[in-house]
Amino acid sequence: MDSRVSELFGGCCRPGAGPAMGGTLKARAVGSGGSGCGGQKGKKKNGRNRGGKANNPPYLPPEAEDGNIEYKLKLVNPSQYRFEHLVTQMKWRLQEGRGEAVYQIGVEDNGLLVGLAEEEMRASLKTLHRMAEKVGADITVLREREVDYDSDMPRKITEVLVRKVPDNQQFLDLRVAVLGNVDSGKSTLLGVLTQGELDNGRGRARLNLFRHLHEIQSGRTSSISFEILGFNSKGEVVNYSDSRTAEEICESSSKMITFIDLAGHHKYLHTTIFGLTSYCPDCALLLVSANTGIAGTTREHLGLALALKVPFFIVVSKVDLCAKTTVERTVRQLERVLKQPGCHKVPMLVTSEDDAVTAAQQFAQSPNVTPIFTLSSVSGESLDLLKVFLNILPPLTNSKEQEELMQQLTEFQVDEIYTVPEVGTVVGGTLASGICREGDQLVVGPTDDGRFLELKVCSIQRNRSACRVLRAGQAATLALGDFDRALLRKGMVMVSPEMNPTICSVFEAEIVLLFHATTFRRGFQVTVHVGNVRQTAVVEKIHAKDKLRTGEKAVVRFRFLKHPEYLKVGAKLLFREGVTKGIGHVTDVQAISAGAQANMGF
Repeated sequence: MDSRVSELFGGCCRPGAGPAMGGTLKARAVGSGGSGCGGQKGKKKNGRNRGGKANNPPYLPPEAEDGNIEYKLKLVNPSQYRFEHLVTQMKWRLQEGRGEAVYQIGVEDNGLLVGLAEEEMRASLKTLHRMAEKVGADITVLREREVDYDSDMPRKITEVLVRKVPDNQQFLDLRVAVLGNVDSGKSTLLGVLTQGELDNGRGRARLNLFRHLHEIQSGRTSSISFEILGFNSKGEVVNYSDSRTAEEICESSSKMITFIDLAGHHKYLHTTIFGLTSYCPDCALLLVSANTGIAGTTREHLGLALALKVPFFIVVSKVDLCAKTTVERTVRQLERVLKQPGCHKVPMLVTSEDDAVTAAQQFAQSPNVTPIFTLSSVSGESLDLLKVFLNILPPLTNSKEQEELMQQLTEFQVDEIYTVPEVGTVVGGTLASGICREGDQLVVGPTDDGRFLELKVCSIQRNRSACRVLRAGQAATLALGDFDRALLRKGMVMVSPEMNPTICSVFEAEIVLLFHATTFRRGFQVTVHVGNVRQTAVVEKIHAKDKLRTGEKAVVRFRFLKHPEYLKVGAKLLFREGVTKGIGHVTDVQAISAGAQANMGF
């Protein structure tokens, strides 16, 4: 990780400071060329272009063997053998996209935009529809574009979204963490998206999202809440409008967006960090108020997303309160910050539905691309563009990585603990690896004295609806029956007994000190976040150095102060204490045996 990210935490990185790196990436349509990070070096010229017309560059990037994007020149009356081959190919693309694939019709494998006449395009789409029916998928035409090719007849290319919920899943799932400064409109935006009604300008839309009385009274989120937004197979929004319940939303949706609403106020920063490290979001939505710009914790939240390598896109809200020049100034301010060396992002301003489609694809393909939306939760301006983006945005994790995680032993991270009448003890969290089923026998720990206790999973719920099987990467709540809640705490893990889990009180990590006012020395105490683990630890030793300053790297030995924890080598680590912050990964854990646990002195 670039140590220059530290500038975002120290307050010394002002908008406009540092060299601007390239220009704003204009969101382009199908014929945009390049991967979204500045395009190809030197555009290829097609000698068959007529009359000097160049409405669209003639090339897309060459088709990749992996991934969920498929190029087809045409699909007109294929033979039975060819049709079966095409169906197998579609299954492969859907598997790569974990249930979603994008077909570009009228494009050669090398990316040349040839286009098809209307009759050929109609026949190709009919064949594509037959292929989708064969695999049990649905297709939606995303957009059509005319191309300038060596022909007197108008020719088009068509971009089609193919969606099929995998047989072992109820719906496609995407988790989005919502970041931003206090009063930027995070909860209001989620209320508008999930409830289907615009805000009245005084925060009515957010009332259903608050969990505590003091949140309603102050209008500020202090805890982590979850909201769901569904899309059916045709790309239509499914939310709480028309008096739907959560169960009905899940049943009607083929794709589900789970928003993790995090706190914006600085005094709740520890809650925001816990949400980012524990709930493993696929990406983050950074909300910036158009009338205040980059203020308060906005820069710090941006730094957290960069440090934890969470892809993010930006939404500029409250554009109805500002003049157009104010909105443009805020967007320029964001562009300058994103281009700085610590960020090294390529901004992409989204102003049309075409832009939203392109932004979703390039955001998934390149970690450097950062789409920027400008919208209003009161007037509804450009709200549909964000919905188009979320509908098309594919899963950002690789299908092979998902399969590898599912082959491992079960590990469920405990993030929340509840007591539900007539159900008993319930825990919420994320399945880090393996598969969890109703009736599974697991062990949970470590307890304060370092033990792991046996328990049984009685039932499972995802997004407030019943679920029999939980797979790696999915978040859920598990009912544990009459298991004593007093024996549980946040930061525990539930694992397969075969795992023979080890615990530690001392561990080493390779860190980068993002910001510290003076020097970071032995004996300094920090709050350590590793996944769902959050505990105070003391610095026992800094290898090869006596002290650290902002931006420096080192291997540091930490010791937990309260009780042992379950850590794995390679896990991402973030620590904080006041304005002090650092990032790194665990390099070594000093495992302690069961016999030594009773004498640890915790």
